[in-house]
Amino acid sequence: MLSVRQLHVKGRRDDLLPPTSLQARRGELVLVAGAGQDQRTALALTLSGRMKPSSGELLWDGAAKTKHLRLASSLVDAPGVNEPEQHLSVRDLVTEDLALIPRRYRGALLSKPWLKVNRFEDIAGLWTEQLAPARRIELLTALALANPHTDLLVVDSPDRHSADPADWLPRLRELAYDGGRPLAVVATVAALPDNWTGPAAVIGNAAALPPASESFGPDNASQTTPKSPDPDKTSMPETETEDAK
Repeated sequence: MLSVRQLHVKGRRDDLLPPTSLQARRGELVLVAGAGQDQRTALALTLSGRMKPSSGELLWDGAAKTKHLRLASSLVDAPGVNEPEQHLSVRDLVTEDLALIPRRYRGALLSKPWLKVNRFEDIAGLWTEQLAPARRIELLTALALANPHTDLLVVDSPDRHSADPADWLPRLRELAYDGGRPLAVVATVAALPDNWTGPAAVIGNAAALPPASESFGPDNASQTTPKSPDPDKTSMPETETEDAK
């Protein structure tokens, strides 16, 4: 389980991530709403162990070690961080991503057989920028799960590619509730879908919470959530990140 209490990242001037609390269990999809792309990406990076928080508590299965969290998590499609480059073909993207899997688990994971087994042969020759939103999220999450150690999936702003939740929400639900491989799935979004009744939180929901041992998680989310698409497309301010371990 991912447990987060008052997670905070300082920026050069303002908070890059205001204090935020949430929790996500295996077999659960949690949506976290935030108005700014910078804040959403900062949260995604921190939850996946790619950015060092300034303060707060971040636990995976009760352990606070960043290396433990990073090995168990996969960051998907973060703008300016690991989103696919537009000039790459799907075939080349698959080749690059499979090469990042630890050698002892990689085996003979070559792009051509992988594309066939995972039913992406029809898009192998397309540029990544040509992918429809639904196929994009299917491809990127499938690549993330090629690593057998991935138990936590952190997806950054899937709604920036489509305002229609039907293009990304069913796929994330499917992954979270897969009985064969249940995942803890967290997705940052500009606004919660109107029909969403599952676990949710809001970036900055812990700003006014006392540091006492009160319960935390989706129940502590702000009752007011943004309901309009995010126009903010600016890049993230520089802040401290951790090197891969």
